[in-house]
Amino acid sequence: MLLFGAASAFFTANTLRPFDRNGPAALPCFVAALGPSEFPTHELVIQSGLGLLAARRGGARGLRGALGLGLTAASFAGLWQLRREAQRAGDVLEAALVDGLGPDYHQRIAEPFAPTADVPVTRRSLVPAGRRDRARYRAARNLAYGEHGVRNQLDVWRRADLPSDARAPVILQVHGGAWIVGRKEGQGEPLLSHLAERGWVGVTINYRLSPRATWPDHIVDVKRAIAWTRASIAEHGGDPDFIVVTGGSAGAHLASLAALTPGLAELQPGFEDADTSVAAAVPMYGLYDITRTDDPFGRRLESLVAGKVLKTRLADDRPRWEQASPITHVHPGAPPFFVVHGVNDSVIPIEQARSFVDRLRAVSEHPVVYAELPRAQHAFDMARSVRTHHTVRAIERFLAVVRSRQGGATPAESVTSDRAERV
Repeated sequence: MLLFGAASAFFTANTLRPFDRNGPAALPCFVAALGPSEFPTHELVIQSGLGLLAARRGGARGLRGALGLGLTAASFAGLWQLRREAQRAGDVLEAALVDGLGPDYHQRIAEPFAPTADVPVTRRSLVPAGRRDRARYRAARNLAYGEHGVRNQLDVWRRADLPSDARAPVILQVHGGAWIVGRKEGQGEPLLSHLAERGWVGVTINYRLSPRATWPDHIVDVKRAIAWTRASIAEHGGDPDFIVVTGGSAGAHLASLAALTPGLAELQPGFEDADTSVAAAVPMYGLYDITRTDDPFGRRLESLVAGKVLKTRLADDRPRWEQASPITHVHPGAPPFFVVHGVNDSVIPIEQARSFVDRLRAVSEHPVVYAELPRAQHAFDMARSVRTHHTVRAIERFLAVVRSRQGGATPAESVTSDRAERV
């Protein structure tokens, strides 16, 4: 019982506050914390069952047993706190929207674009549904947007009953994976399925990966995918004049850079004249300044980027490293941004988001919304959790404001959602 209690308390404590956020143990801390952080109630049930089993085998006897029980109780208390923090995410996100858009932002959402009324989280809405959602909404698979085989393929998500002339708003998802791993399936799907249910068209893309690919191959592919979307998405019911870009981690880096550099010729070789502008950007737990090497994370990042991505050293090639940093490209005409980051992120420090948002707010003429989610880890939105439920709905409200400001086609009545409980 003592060993079990100590292990339970250890994992819960790491979830409440990662033991390492910038050092060599940051990645194991992230892996150990993601499950309990997003599903503390499930973890509580598991720990209760295992603790009861240990107690029934005599583990609760004597001083060691009492210590074990005390540590287990402390773990339970921590998990309950994590549960409360996850449920509070809705209030945190709403406060961020009010701060970035103004207290009257709800009144500035045009009626045709208003999100459906929120509903309480249900057990059904938290069931993992990756394959189910892909089967329901993925209308086209492995379409080529470039010449680089499988790495230049994309999928289109939409409801089956979306009219071909709907001119629905479009969201393009860029996967993460440190520029060296990842694919178009798996990441961002709670957001994609939620918006597809509400009548949006989604695009998920592959792009070339390092070490085979060398920067700027990655961002060139993202921009080429945006150009393809603008030229071709009307065939799938999408509005080429309203494209939003989103992504997590390295995907957030690429999405932000694409949003800030429309038409930048050196990042659009061979399609310099293509319109790669976007209506808004929603980067999640992203990286925004690869030149920041003044901490352990930055030094590890420099080693990765120099060895596998840019394949040059920062000291020898600073202009190119700065070109690859979204923070360098902030300008007054930047599109609206909704930046989301977890306070407990032990893969990419939250200071990256704070610096980027400060720069955006100092320069941009358009809204900048920023939410720091208490206890949230890196990649939290890959899980269909309570926190993801609230985040997805907050993003929908943000995009409704942007769409109302910029105008757009009125959603067809035939795609009005009748499944309000879905994430």
